[in-house]
Amino acid sequence: MTTPAAQAWERFARKATPRRAVNAAGARTWFNWTQYPDHGPDESVLGPIRGKRVAELGSGTGANLAHLATLGAHCLGIDIAPTRIATATGNWAHLPNIEFVSTDVVDHLTTTGTTYDIVYSIFGAIWFTDPAILLPLIRDALTPNGVVVFSHLPADDAPSRAEGLIARYDLPLPRWEALLHANGFTNVTSQIIAPPAGEERGTLLVRAIRS
Repeated sequence: MTTPAAQAWERFARKATPRRAVNAAGARTWFNWTQYPDHGPDESVLGPIRGKRVAELGSGTGANLAHLATLGAHCLGIDIAPTRIATATGNWAHLPNIEFVSTDVVDHLTTTGTTYDIVYSIFGAIWFTDPAILLPLIRDALTPNGVVVFSHLPADDAPSRAEGLIARYDLPLPRWEALLHANGFTNVTSQIIAPPAGEERGTLLVRAIRS
């Protein structure tokens, strides 16, 4: 049965602007951590890609994950909105070693028992799921020395806020660092990526290793 949260994300998905077919360099697949096109670091933040099992939590239309598949990763995209999964599958199912599933990330991580070398989220599920629930599940889903990386907007004054049925966890960097350490992660690094000229808000980027 469709949940209220899934319905809310479906409404959002139907209004979302499609990603460009090519980037400024003319590439058909590329990786972007920030909310600005052709800006910020690339997939190298994740470490070595080829041969790794990778899961994206909140994969949207799958463009970032597709880029990792072209680099030799074994990729799974998880998104609660069926419209997003349908678009992602239609766009990228021709690539080798990529799959998309429509489900809540907590349900997936709780029930499948699959392990990954890399888990990441770009303005995705890690921003919209209670970290007290999600971080232990991510840790259990990662192989030893596995990597988790995520990005979202920098924290507002409030630690979290609700937008309709969707709760958003706008946590500051020190809070994310403390939560990751408390849930069995080490080598936690974090930064605010400065915005491009003419823009006001940067992008929070956090990386950690499963101990």
